[in-house]
Amino acid sequence: MAATPTQGTVRLPVKDDLGFFNIRLESIGGYGANIAGKMLAEAGVLYQGLNGANFSSYGSEKKGSPVKSFIRLAEPDTPIRISSPIEEPHIVCIFHEALIRTQPVVDGLRPGGVVIVNTRKSPAEIREALGVDDATIGTFDATTIAVETGSRVNMAVLGAIARAAEFLDPEAIKALITDTFSKKYPRTVPGNLRCFERGYEEIRFERFGPSGEAEAARGRRSAAAYGYLNMPIGGVIPNPGNMALKDLSASRQGFLPEFDREKCIDCAQCDLVCPDFCFVWEEGVDKRGRPAMVLKGINYQYCKGCLKCVEACPVDALRELREQDGWADAHTVRHDHLLAVGR
Repeated sequence: MAATPTQGTVRLPVKDDLGFFNIRLESIGGYGANIAGKMLAEAGVLYQGLNGANFSSYGSEKKGSPVKSFIRLAEPDTPIRISSPIEEPHIVCIFHEALIRTQPVVDGLRPGGVVIVNTRKSPAEIREALGVDDATIGTFDATTIAVETGSRVNMAVLGAIARAAEFLDPEAIKALITDTFSKKYPRTVPGNLRCFERGYEEIRFERFGPSGEAEAARGRRSAAAYGYLNMPIGGVIPNPGNMALKDLSASRQGFLPEFDREKCIDCAQCDLVCPDFCFVWEEGVDKRGRPAMVLKGINYQYCKGCLKCVEACPVDALRELREQDGWADAHTVRHDHLLAVGR
């Protein structure tokens, strides 16, 4: 690949003790964090003459499960000889706002670091939710950008990161996007470029200064749930995926099913295809007055937004809805059993 004119002249604005600039992507499977991290490292190495390394961490579930992608960049005279997870990033990018509730997404963020969040909320609202100070917070609606451009969230995120890390050349990343997708998926290139450009343009940053609490929390990281003193014996799974206390809301990719009771005929086609038993039933009577099981609604705690129920419904009693903050909590119907959360 041809290098840009800036190759070999880039200098990192800040570095850690080893001379690295560190970026951590916090996402769920299906949002493209893995390829976004790979492309960030490639842009730095192939187009701007930096040294770079990238790898991702994710579970076997892939789509819907938490994903982390780690990117290290260094100047040409600084080799990268480590491949451990990044614990003290300069930039954290959160692909899904719901991860704030379920994952320690800003653990180890360096003082003065940058947090980028895919959300409709303002930087001040996200700061309140994260509880961080001495940081620059950027927010933008990457999901809407991706839908409107026919692209993916990761392309918008690349644009936001290029805006936050000013040493990254946006033209280099756009050239890499073209090179990466033009051979196998040429039709996606224009949409991906528009998505990148809108992410670069629409991200809005706000700087929050340090406070006493921020000084006390500097470098603080959440303790690991398990260690050598309390690790379960081999073969024990303390938190299985079908556990009643599981919260799958962070697995949704911006959409969920909306239920219309007036149209429903209680055929249970939705329940047959639902992989997570989201639908809540109760004893009642059908339209002829006979005893029957009647669908009450959806427990969105268990809904991961696969929308299989929308496809299966024969009477359009379920439709795809763009998720808005607080909507699922306001419309959820809880299961009536002892382990149900919120009883």
